[in-house]
Amino acid sequence: MQTAPPVTRKATRPRADALRNRERIVTAAREMFVEHGPDVPLDEIARRAGVGNATVYRNFPDRDALVREVVCSVMDRTALAAERALAENGDAFAALERFVHTAADERVSALCPMIASTFDEHHPDLLAARGRVERLVEEVMARAKAAGQLRPDVGVGDLMLAAAQLSRPPAGAACLSVDRYVHRHLQLFLDGLRAPARSHLPGATVTLEDLRQA
Repeated sequence: MQTAPPVTRKATRPRADALRNRERIVTAAREMFVEHGPDVPLDEIARRAGVGNATVYRNFPDRDALVREVVCSVMDRTALAAERALAENGDAFAALERFVHTAADERVSALCPMIASTFDEHHPDLLAARGRVERLVEEVMARAKAAGQLRPDVGVGDLMLAAAQLSRPPAGAACLSVDRYVHRHLQLFLDGLRAPARSHLPGATVTLEDLRQA
């Protein structure tokens, strides 16, 4: 007696309109989280996305799931920016500069407080997205150092911490009102990263592990 081979079930792909709705929700949530913080009502997010409340909950069963998806999507786009920088064949420091300015536009610094206060920062999806970004940024910086253009006494932690601080509005300032100053101040910081260094940095190079333990 022959045994029938197991049936391979083809995974059902989400419909195109369902994918568009999910993308609209994530985009609207990102905008509103940056503007108002993680406690913005979900029905307001649905309204901005142009979908019903049921569509939001069908894609994201709770607020934590939506916040996590927003943070991961921002990190994914930041990783793509780093990949584009690595794909450039020209000036390594100019590629680093373009990456930092692009990453600042993703407003990841405005979302950082949500990682610590809203959901599990050790969720596998978040860890994977963060790990990818960190590896790529290390490569972008390593290439600029190998070219003799980036001072050797700075680490990935130095870059990420300074970029986050410079692109985050100061206390008491409206989040969107200081956007016009972000790229100006980031460029001042980037100019200070060029080799040869014109000063001695106090303290030790900041690593990613230093940031995690801070």
